[in-house]
Amino acid sequence: MLQTRRCPGTRPGPHKRRRTEKHARSILVLVTYPEAFAANYERWAAEMTEDVPFYAELAREADGPVVELAVGTGRVAIPVAQSIGRTVIGIDSSPAMLEQARAAGGELLDLRLGDMRDLALEKPAALVYCPFRALLHLPTWADRRRVFERVEAALNPGGRFAWNAFAFDHAIATRLDGSLIEEPVPHTLRYAVGDGRIDIVLDSGETSSLWWATKNEWLGLIDVSGLEVEAVYGWFDRRRLDDESRELVWVARKPV
Repeated sequence: MLQTRRCPGTRPGPHKRRRTEKHARSILVLVTYPEAFAANYERWAAEMTEDVPFYAELAREADGPVVELAVGTGRVAIPVAQSIGRTVIGIDSSPAMLEQARAAGGELLDLRLGDMRDLALEKPAALVYCPFRALLHLPTWADRRRVFERVEAALNPGGRFAWNAFAFDHAIATRLDGSLIEEPVPHTLRYAVGDGRIDIVLDSGETSSLWWATKNEWLGLIDVSGLEVEAVYGWFDRRRLDDESRELVWVARKPV
């Protein structure tokens, strides 16, 4: 996760303080958050549960080390480790998140403080996964390319890299821009379409940002890193990706 920043001039005024539907929470703001958001992370993540069985299934198929990037509080990694009966390596740049994960996961997790862009492992992995749209916290294509290249280098031949990200929708962005959402904690959504960025702004001004990506951008990252597409789904139940999909769920593989 990247460090939090303060976004000047984004504290909502009374004319912007309106509620939006639950859809906004489930589609756009369930992500991995930086340090200032760590205290309420479990509340942010409470509605996202369907990704856990998906990543756990991939982990059960992995013959070798399993690594989670942006492990956060261990929301996904702990049940994955329980499912496979062995330790999951969890990497995150937030000491506060790792402290929560350590308290919750105990010996189930091998937790490491670090930036996913600097991924390096002692032994090649069979699976690296990055849930909860955490790759969208990387601000540039070059940042993501570096992660993909590091993952490719860290995988065994035949190893997998899996992640998910929302599918950007201009209609949703237009409707939600400037909206105050009360749950799980009051925050305002700001869309900077020119920068491809969404700011999630607390009343204090602390901000978590995401930079969205298109399907073709993800395909470019897979290609340039030397990975190959295994599958892309429209949700964690492996449904087909179509025009109604609001999530892209990717599995890439390192060639044998």
